[in-house]
Amino acid sequence: MSDSATPLDAIPSAPAPAAPSPPRDANAAVPTHEEKSAVESKLETALSKKDVADTAFKSGDLKSALRSYHEALMYLHGLDKNALRSLGIGTPSPPSTSAADEAANAKGEKTEVDAMLEKIYANMSACHLKQENWKRALDTADKAIAKNPTNSKALFRKAKALGELGYFERAEVVLAEVKKVAPSEAPMVDAELARQRVVDREKQRIHDQKLRGWLSREKKTDASDGA
Repeated sequence: MSDSATPLDAIPSAPAPAAPSPPRDANAAVPTHEEKSAVESKLETALSKKDVADTAFKSGDLKSALRSYHEALMYLHGLDKNALRSLGIGTPSPPSTSAADEAANAKGEKTEVDAMLEKIYANMSACHLKQENWKRALDTADKAIAKNPTNSKALFRKAKALGELGYFERAEVVLAEVKKVAPSEAPMVDAELARQRVVDREKQRIHDQKLRGWLSREKKTDASDGA
């Protein structure tokens, strides 16, 4: 049949079935208008706090940045997920064509709030690094990575914190992961790896020197005791 002969086109087709809506917890209560408004207000406040923190961080005011990031977290944690969905915020991010992103989201759907938490924790880690607060830098980097295992900035900051804490072997593993998820950052990773190896060798040299001094004192003590 030619393209011009289309008798079936004249027959009205049945409407296409609606796309299935995401599964909803049957036991979940439908949020009220007041609950939705409260969630929307908290989200707007969290965004405002994050913006203030970002500005403070860029200006070098780390204390203010950390305070505002912490305040933003207080508004984001515990938000009602059903209310978020009703506002179109708790829905999953669009499907990714990146294998790395698919792996990052393999453990469950990622929401816009998750993405915001990821950025806040990664930025907090950067603040703690600048303050040389290595343990908190490591903790907040891990929290960002929990939201997105392919966040190269958070991974790099975790590796740096691990190195400063003396965990050089663990830091090398994480730096290798950074190169895997962000090949363009290889020069920066190699520079950090070289820096950490120099620090590691210096720490080992100082340790060996102290050990030799201690052994030397022990020998002198033994010799004097035997005289």
